[in-house]
Parts: sequence; structure tokens; C-alpha cells
Amino acid sequence: MKFFASILFCLILSSAYSQTNTSSFEKYPVFPECSDTDIDQLESCFNLTLQQFVYSNFKVPEIVSEENYQGAVAVFFEIDKEGNFKVILIDAIYEELENEAERVFGLLPKITPATYTGKPAYTQYTLAIKIPLVAPEVPEEIRQTNSGTQPDEVVLNEYDSLEKLPYENEEYTSNINIPLSHHNYSLFDPAMNRIGLNNHTAQKPYIYSEVNRYYNFEEENSKILKNKSSWLGRKWWNEHMVMVKGKDYWFTLDPGVDLQVGRDTDAEIDTYNNTRLVYAQGGIGKNLNFFAVVYENQGRFAGYFNRFAESIKPDGGNPAIIPGRGIAKDFKTDSYDYPVATGHISYSPSKTFNFQLGHGKNFIGDGYRSLLMSDNASPYPFFKVNTSFWKIKYTNTWMSLRDVRPEVTADGSFRTKYIANHYLSYNVTKRLNIGLFESVIWQNDNERGFDFNYLNPVIFYRAIEFSTGSRGGNAIVGLSAKFKFTDKVNIYGQLIIDEFSTSDISGGNGSYKNKIGYQVGAKYYDAFKVDGLYLQAEYNRVRPYTYSHNTVILNYGHSNQSLAHTLGANFSEFIGIARYQKGRIFGDAKFIVAKRGFEFNTPDDMNFYGGSIYGTEDNRIMDNGNDLAQGNSTDFFHAEVQAGYLINPATNLKVYASLIYRDFSPELNTEEVFENQTTWINFGVRTDLFNWYYDF
Repeated sequence: MKFFASILFCLILSSAYSQTNTSSFEKYPVFPECSDTDIDQLESCFNLTLQQFVYSNFKVPEIVSEENYQGAVAVFFEIDKEGNFKVILIDAIYEELENEAERVFGLLPKITPATYTGKPAYTQYTLAIKIPLVAPEVPEEIRQTNSGTQPDEVVLNEYDSLEKLPYENEEYTSNINIPLSHHNYSLFDPAMNRIGLNNHTAQKPYIYSEVNRYYNFEEENSKILKNKSSWLGRKWWNEHMVMVKGKDYWFTLDPGVDLQVGRDTDAEIDTYNNTRLVYAQGGIGKNLNFFAVVYENQGRFAGYFNRFAESIKPDGGNPAIIPGRGIAKDFKTDSYDYPVATGHISYSPSKTFNFQLGHGKNFIGDGYRSLLMSDNASPYPFFKVNTSFWKIKYTNTWMSLRDVRPEVTADGSFRTKYIANHYLSYNVTKRLNIGLFESVIWQNDNERGFDFNYLNPVIFYRAIEFSTGSRGGNAIVGLSAKFKFTDKVNIYGQLIIDEFSTSDISGGNGSYKNKIGYQVGAKYYDAFKVDGLYLQAEYNRVRPYTYSHNTVILNYGHSNQSLAHTLGANFSEFIGIARYQKGRIFGDAKFIVAKRGFEFNTPDDMNFYGGSIYGTEDNRIMDNGNDLAQGNSTDFFHAEVQAGYLINPATNLKVYASLIYRDFSPELNTEEVFENQTTWINFGVRTDLFNWYYDF
């Protein structure tokens, strides 16, 4: 945290003199010497008068002069609603310089404060006092503008005169992706699903500007803002840490955490997660935006979570892959260290097109799970094009993925594969939406590399797969639909087809080629007339061998994790979810009941039963007679409740407590699959920027 704090402090105190973070104000503070100055010259007059006062009264300590020090004293201060100067931070090499700066600022007179909508407002600034005290002459034009009342010794150059504007929550009207968070998305899901709207809710993450049309972020957040006047109070409860805006740019910078402490009472494991992060977002011009997060993490989790993380470990000696996050290395004797970085650049040349280049995740669907594309796996590089017109939104995504298993790595290098998919969303009526999905996976090899055939954004990928050979790629097609009964109730569904063989799908003989899955679900907003109560029910069913392939690298996975449903294949699952938020208080409850089929992986039975998407169909147990949850059939139950308090709506900083109960009961206990129960209690403080999935 010291490293991040140093970065923030340097950024705040980097400019010679600047307004760094204020409530929006329309008129600068006014010294008595500036009372007759035109309003458009008040900023210059304020700058010059303040610096003249400081330079005239500042006395360089003797030790500083003796050691011939050259540098600056950085002072971060505010002017309150009464016009009093208050020092917040001083940074200098010598303690004597800090003391002198404190003394000089204590001499400043009370002045007329800045105003916003005609009312006094708090403002903050930084000032760099140059040592030794040498102040060049003020340019002639500045003297003339201020009628000879301003000091001649103060520097006012091009750097100092950069336009500084109040930050006005530009992120809410930007083209930045809204971080994927099931709870946060549930807050504006009702506004996005009213009858008669011509929007599209399956392609996620949303961008702020498309949601802000229906859900005014600034207005909603203003309802829960705390009346805090101090700089620390506003930063902790209401605002971004650093907010900068100029004529053609803006950005915010925030530190964050994901700190958890807990206990798996059944395995008797003390759990924790220690994440420190820094994230930045901003815009350059009207059409270009960016978002980036850097995470530094260490953690130890519940027993079942640790076992799964280690079961999907990569080649090369690393002990685990943290599900949804990335490759880990050992930390101390029983924990993991797993760095993560995500981000994207978003460019919208018009209302029709949005282009994104990033490293992160995508999600397609209206449900909690997705059978088409979910945010279950670790982040990956992607390029995405969103095209919106008429009643259509068309999304093309190209991704670069990794297969990290020992059996496919070469010379210590992970195998690369690519995915191209497109999803067409069409509003048939004001109530009914349908979506068409197609995806193809192909491997990077010496002969093929990146196949430019798949750059065509409208061609049917199935045709390309056929032309390159059945083992040249793996194409998947899907269908989705949503129907709005009322503004409060809608139903949704998905269908995935991994092997387009009509006779095998409809034959009813249990062919291994019958690789399909489906989802049906419903949502109820403001349930039972309780404002803010969100209810969701969902059923998912995926047949054996779905998402796998006879060319083992062409499965629908990344870094040993499924790109679609968290449970992979060969399962049925029912999910019930309730979410509630009132003001800053929130709560979630979820339960899952599932029937799952695993491989035995014993010396007597190494057959592939279709549960793992990383198995090869060449090792299938049989051609026909395959049934759901075959193999080591397992009953699975997961219940999770969470309650917490939103500390800061600008940064999504939350404090919470959670309880997970999990029961896992296979028919046969093996070394890898065995009966176990988990009760996991957790407490945490978290900047909510992504979804943790513990329900597997």
C-alpha cells in the first residue's frame, strides 16, 4: 500500500500550481486585491496574488541555504466555505521547510471563497514553492490584464495556464465498459427492461453511455451521497480520489482493495485474500476512452476452492490457476500469489459503431449463467466491434486464448488458439428480442496461424470450418430469446448446439454427437411491490461432450477454464437468486441445486464421460446411450448469502459479510472426486470491479 500511496501523492502534488479536486465551482476565490478584476481574469489574479504573498513571506531556513538545496516544497491546501486557508499536506525534504510553509500559510488572510451556483464552495489546490526563491518577471500581458496590481516576480507560463475544469462525472456519459458485477448490474436491469425500449441487454459488459439513457447514474448516486465537507470525508464516502479535467480530456485515479478474512470451518482452514489495486479511467476528446486496473494479490481460500485451483494448474511448475483470475505462484507455505491486469480502449466514431481493444472478459446473455460466452474464465486479449442501428445490435469479437496443459505445451510455451464469434440481437417487437450466435475456435500452428477468413464480420463461420476440414476448427451456434410480460417481469432463454447433426439431435438414441444445452429463466423486479427487491430463477442443462472436441486444443476453454458455463458440461442445474438494496445497504442470497457427471479417472476406468470440456471425444465411453450426468454422478448443493454496506458509490467500495454452505456428494469417492461439505464464513472490504464465482 505504501507503493500505491506514493504514486497517488506524487500525482496530486505534481503540478506547480493547479486546482486538483474540487466541488464544481463557477467563480474563483477572490483576494481583496482582485475585487475589481474581471471574472474571466480572477484565476490569474488569484494565482499571482497567492504566490506573491508566499514568496514575500517565506524565509528559507539556514540549513537549506548552507547545503545549497535546489528543489521545491509541495503544499496541498483547501479554501473552505468561509474563505479560510487550510493546509492538508506538505511534502519537502527538510522538516524545516515544512514548518516554514506551515507558518506562511498560517499568515494568509481570510478571503472571499469560491462559489458554485452562487453559493460558497470548498476548493483544493496545490502550490510548489521553488527553492531557492527566484521568481522571474511576470509577462507584460499579465501585468496589463491585472492593471498593475499583480506581482511581477511570479512565473505564469504555458504549463501553469493549462485550462482546469471541474470534473462532472464524465464517466457516466463515456464509452467505458461498466465493470461486470451481478449485483451492480441488477440495480439498472429494471430500467433497461421496460416494454417499448429499443435497447439490447444480452451483450455485456454494457458501456456507460448506453445505460445512462435509461438509468441516470449521477441522479441515482446523488440520492445516497453523504453531506461531507472535508477533503477526506468526500474522498472516502462520495468521490474518486483524483479527478482531473481539461478542455479535451479527463481522467480519474483510485486506489482499491479486495481484503477478505474468513474460515472454512469443515476443513479448518483460515482463509484470506489480500488484493491491492489501482485503477484509472478517462477520455481524450469526445470519442476515445480508456480503463485500466492493476491488481496485486495474495490469498488462501476454502478447501474445495484450493483443490480446484490446483487441479487446473498450468504446465511449468506453477501450483494453481485462481478461477476467473489467472496463474498463481506459491506464496509462503500454503497460499497463492496471482497478479492480474485488465483494461480496454474504447472508441466510438459515431452512434452506430463502437470499437474496443482490451484485456478482460465478455458475457452474452440475460441470465446469471451463460451457455454462449461468460465471464467465468481468466481475462484474455480481445478486439470487439459493436454495431447498433434500427432494431439491431451486432457484436463481433475476436479473442486470443491459451491452452496451458502439459500435454499441449511445446518447449515451455503455452499453446495459442483463437476464437471469433458474432452475436446478432434483434428486437422483433417492443416485448420480444431474439439473438443469433456463432463462434469458431481454431488453433495457432505453423501452417495456419491467425486465419484471416474469420475477420469477415458477417460470413457464417460454419461454412469456413467445413472448408478448412472438420479438425481445422470447432464451430458452435446458439440462439437466445427474451420476452417482457410487463415492466416488472420477463423471461429469457438460450440454446447452444455444438455438433450440428440433426439426426443425432432428434434421434433420441443418446448419441455423443447430441451436444446441446439450454437455459430458461425469469426475472421479477420490485418483487411483491417491494422497491429494490430483485428475484431471479434459472435452469441450465448441458449434455455430455458439449464444448469438447476430438482435436483436444479446440475445446471451448481458456487457461483450463470453461468460456461458457462454470460447471462445464454433463449437468443440470437450478438457481434461485434474490438481491436487495436500499440506500447503501445491500444483500444477496443464492442457492443452487445441480446434478453433475464427472470422469472416474481411476486405473480401471480412464474413459471420457463428457463432463470435462478438456477431454477428447476419441476416448468417449460409447457412441450411443449417453445420458445426462453419466459417469460419476454427483449431487451438488450450494447456498450463499451476503450482506453489506456501500462505502463509496463512485468507486464501488463495499464492506460485507458472507456465508457459503456447499455439499458435494458423488456416487463413488475417488482421489479427485470425493464427498465433502464446506461452511465458509467471510468478511471483507472490496472495490467491486469483477465477479467472484465460488459456486462450482
